Amino acid sequence: MEEKKIDINSIIGFILIFGILVWIMYQNQPDPKVVAAEKAQKELVLKAQKAKELANKAVEKATVAVATGDSTQLVALQKTLGNFAYSATLPSAKNDFTTIENEVIKLKIANKGGYIAEATLKNFEKFKKGSGQLVELIKNNNANLNIVLQTNDNRTLNTKDLFFEPTLTKIGADQVLSMKLKSGPNSFLEYKYVVKPNDYMIGFDVRSQGLNQVLNTAKPLDLEWDLKAFRNEKSISYENKYTEIYFEHKEGKVDYAGLGAKEEETLEKPTFIAFKQHFFTSILVSKTPFEKAQLVSTNLMNDEKVDTTFTKSFKANLPLAFTNGELDYKLNWYLGPSDYKTLASYDQNLEKIITLGWGIIGWINRFIFVPLFGFLGSYIAYGIAIILFTILIKLAMSPITFKSFLSQAKMKVLRPEIAELGEKFKKDPMKKQQETMKLYNKAGVNPMAGCIPALIQMPFLMASFQFFPSAFELRQQKFLWADDLSSFDEIVKLPFHIPLYGDHISLFPILAAIAIFFYMKMTSGDQQMAAPQQEGMPDMAKMMKIMIYVSPLMMLFFFNSYGAGLSLYNFISNLVTILIMLVIKRYFIDGDKIHAQIQENKLKEPKKQGRFQRKLQEAMEQAEAQKAAQQKKK
Repeated sequence: MEEKKIDINSIIGFILIFGILVWIMYQNQPDPKVVAAEKAQKELVLKAQKAKELANKAVEKATVAVATGDSTQLVALQKTLGNFAYSATLPSAKNDFTTIENEVIKLKIANKGGYIAEATLKNFEKFKKGSGQLVELIKNNNANLNIVLQTNDNRTLNTKDLFFEPTLTKIGADQVLSMKLKSGPNSFLEYKYVVKPNDYMIGFDVRSQGLNQVLNTAKPLDLEWDLKAFRNEKSISYENKYTEIYFEHKEGKVDYAGLGAKEEETLEKPTFIAFKQHFFTSILVSKTPFEKAQLVSTNLMNDEKVDTTFTKSFKANLPLAFTNGELDYKLNWYLGPSDYKTLASYDQNLEKIITLGWGIIGWINRFIFVPLFGFLGSYIAYGIAIILFTILIKLAMSPITFKSFLSQAKMKVLRPEIAELGEKFKKDPMKKQQETMKLYNKAGVNPMAGCIPALIQMPFLMASFQFFPSAFELRQQKFLWADDLSSFDEIVKLPFHIPLYGDHISLFPILAAIAIFFYMKMTSGDQQMAAPQQEGMPDMAKMMKIMIYVSPLMMLFFFNSYGAGLSLYNFISNLVTILIMLVIKRYFIDGDKIHAQIQENKLKEPKKQGRFQRKLQEAMEQAEAQKAAQQKKK
């Protein structure tokens, strides 16, 4: 039997591998300093949480003490709350609420914390018309308002844990609710709510009296406002797409925090903070800008099958500065619809939280789409208004459409001559381009004329993609089979989910896709005939054939879960464009006349070249001269 030999190379290999693994493990060990810092940070957080829990328990015990008349507990309460123990000794120190309302909104204000515990909009329903469930912006502790109080005797107290004393009065037609957190008979922190008739804007003053000896006024107090936005619409994913924080800062500039999983912003001099949902919004407005603000937006909707209650969580931290040792802030709450006209009526830039686009797109929406559609919608049903609105926009753009088709017709007539130049100067592409430009100039044809109209129409198309999803007027408005023009028009519910498509079939996107298909089918032939194949350039004919099928598919997939109003607009828009195109071709464009006109133009003195054509011609001539010089050197 053969004796086994030890393989030295294998042993060395194993030793090296083991050494490498040990080295990697050593290198990947966390830095002891980092570990210690993280541990210390966690301990600080836990310590703060425990302190907060102890304070909350002390307040709860105080409530029991007040109810039972336990004098021993009351003494302990004073040790915990200091001067603010006075508020817990009042008859109002109980979990009670005060209701104030007008024609459009109903509010419940809690004694404990003094903040809005419920905010119900009376004229709007959740999910669909006839659901019987009113829109509730605040309910079941989804929102919180708190001021962190720093006292002179080194206590940290939270107003949300303390009891306010309510006093409801009426001044004219306005209801005024004063909520006072008292440290004595004549010293207090006051929240004053003012509800006016038929108004979503609630007056909200925050002021103090006689607290300059109680609170540490050396630095501002932190006002904490947070809200978890309830789902109110049929499609939570579509609603979540338009739910975000908006704010005004830096002398009237309105911006937003973003739509990521978690977005954070630090602002200077903000004048309003808006926790905007798709069709409803909560806005805190200040007449005097805050010094700064810290905002956090967190996405709560990751799976629309599981996450069905909330869309996003919003948090705002705002410093309240003292003036002469006291607080005095004139604020307002807006709790209502994200409706452009309603928000614009307050003349405080609030309407800019509506997503209408930036630059020229925003201008088109604000000064054309909003007023025109608002005018039509005030007289006729919104579905008919969309159709008439689309027809008017397309008719207004028809002269541009006409110029585009006329340019294509001229290019189509010139195609044989351009093809001849291509064959004649097959071996000299630069010369071919020069001669082609000369032909265009003689014939009085601008090869860019077909592109410019399309570029002019593009902002209007993009404006529609911003306008219709933001049009509050379309919410729960029925038209034909669609029961809500602001949401998808489901005609079939699928038993399965298709990626990028959904679990339903919407009809308006199908109609729009069919209209796009026929429009592109009709125009692609003319475009191919008008534009001859250029050497070295992509085959546009093949690309157009692909786009004929790709564009409708994109419409089907991406618009299946979009609002029916936008799909209806696209369907009517393409349908009207097809009709206009047929009318122009049949009654306004005559190929023989165009050919005769072009031949006549050739006999005339060539038109003066435009600046662009002249620069292009000069560039070609320079390139030709350089090419000739290089050939001579050879």
